[in-house]
Amino acid sequence: MIEYINIDDRKPRLIGGGLEGQSVDLFLAQWSDQHSSLEIKTDSPKLLFQKDTQSLQQISSLVWELMAALPAKSARAPAEKIAGETLLHLYSALSWSYFRRHATHIYAHLTDHGQQSIRVDRLLWLAAEMLPGILPTKEQIDVECTRMLRDKDGIEINQGLFLSQVFCDPACGHHLNRSMLRPTLEAQALLDEFVKKGEIDLGVVKVKAVGSTGYIYLHNERYLNAEDDTTVQPLEQAVDLILLHPRLTMGVLRGSVVDHPKYKGKRIFCSGINLTRIYQGKQSFVSFLFRSLALHNKLYRGVLPSQEKDSLDYPLNEPERTHEKPWVAVVETFAIGGGCQLLLVVDYVIAEKGSYFSLPARKEGILPGSANIRLTRFLGERLARQAIMFDKLLYADSPEGKLIANEVIQSDEIEAALERVVQNGTGSGMVSAGANRRAIRIQTEPLDMFRQYMATYALEQAFCNMSEQLISNLEKHWNAKERKL
Repeated sequence: MIEYINIDDRKPRLIGGGLEGQSVDLFLAQWSDQHSSLEIKTDSPKLLFQKDTQSLQQISSLVWELMAALPAKSARAPAEKIAGETLLHLYSALSWSYFRRHATHIYAHLTDHGQQSIRVDRLLWLAAEMLPGILPTKEQIDVECTRMLRDKDGIEINQGLFLSQVFCDPACGHHLNRSMLRPTLEAQALLDEFVKKGEIDLGVVKVKAVGSTGYIYLHNERYLNAEDDTTVQPLEQAVDLILLHPRLTMGVLRGSVVDHPKYKGKRIFCSGINLTRIYQGKQSFVSFLFRSLALHNKLYRGVLPSQEKDSLDYPLNEPERTHEKPWVAVVETFAIGGGCQLLLVVDYVIAEKGSYFSLPARKEGILPGSANIRLTRFLGERLARQAIMFDKLLYADSPEGKLIANEVIQSDEIEAALERVVQNGTGSGMVSAGANRRAIRIQTEPLDMFRQYMATYALEQAFCNMSEQLISNLEKHWNAKERKL
C-alpha cells in the first residue's frame, strides 16, 4: 500500500538519509507541482496526457538518481532506508494519480480500442515503450531479476499501479481478463502434435491424453513440484492443450513421483511457490499475474475461442462464452500455497488420507493469488481468515479439509477412485458440464467480481513483493539465506 507521508516529514526524511539538499528541494518542488496539476483538468485530454507524462518522466529520472545516491538497499543504515522508502512512496503516489487519469487512454491506444487482445506481459512492454522512464522495460526487468530481493528498490511497482487502474475501469478490465483467457500461441502450435501423439513433454509439465480425458502431471521434482517463473507458463500451455483438444472432455491435475530424500518414491501435488527464487530476486511480479489471470482463470473459466471478437465496447453483462471442461485434482502428500489455490478452481478433489492443504501467506508476506475471494466460498469467512492470515493447516480428513476435498481415501484406493470419477464426469458430455459451470459462476464469481479483485491484487501484491517484511519472513520461516537454487 502507498504510505502517506506528512508534508513536514518529507524533507527531514530525505536529508536525514544523506541525500544532497538542492536535489531534494528540486524533487519536492517538482513533486508538489505535479501533484497539484493531477488534481485539476485545464487542457484537452491529449495535451493533458503529454504534459503529465513529461512531468512524471522528469520526476522519475530525479527519483532514481536520488535512489542511486544511496548505498545498496541491504547496506543502508536505518536513516538511509527511511529516505529510500520516502522516495519510493512519494513517487508511487504521483504514479497512482497519473495512472488514475491516463490508464484507460493508454490501454485503449495500445489495444487499438480493444480490437487487439494483448497478454499482460506484452501490454507492459508496449506501455514501457510508450512511457519511457515511467514503466520498466523488459531489459530492465531482466537485469532486476539478477539482483537479490533485498537489494531491489521497486521498479516493478509502477507495473502494479498501472494494471490496477486498468482493472478499475470496467471496459478495460474486462477486456484484459478476456485477453488472458485466449489460448497461448505456444499451445496452438503444439495442438496438432498433441492430438496425433496423445502426449506432450513440456519439461516441468507433462500432458497425456487417455481416452476422453487429459492428464497433466507436474514434474518440477527437484523443488517438490513448486511453482515459479519456469513452471507457470508451461502449466498454462498444458491446460490450453486439454481445453483445445477436440476429443477430450475432462482434465486431471496430479503431481509426479519425486526423488527427494524425505519423500522418495511418493507423489506430491504441489509445494507452492518457490520461495528461494523469490528471496534471490528471480521471481518477477508479472509471473504472479500469469497465475491468477491465465492459469487459474482458465481452469475456472476455460479458454476464449479465437472467433470471439472483442472491443472496449463489448457488452459487459452478457453470459461468458468460454470453451471449458471439468477438472479433477488428485492431491497426494500436500497442496501448499499455489497448489491449494488450484483446488479452489477445479470441480472435484480426490485427496490422499493424511495429506494436507495450506495457504502460508502470513509466513511469506504476499497475497495468496485469488484465494482471498475463493476460499471463503468453501470454508466461510472465519475459517478462511484463519487459514490465510493465521497459517491454519487444513488436513484433508479433518472437517475443514473435507470442505475442500470431495473424497479423502487411502493411497492404494486413489487409482480406482480416479477412474470412477473420470467415468462419471465424462458420461454427461461437454454441453451439460460447461453450461452448469457457467451457471454456477453467476453467483459464486462473476467476471466483474474477479476484475475488481484484480484491481486490488495488482496494487497490493506489487508492494508486498518488495517489502522488508517479505525478506524477513523468508529468512525466519524458510531459512532462505542458506538455500540454493
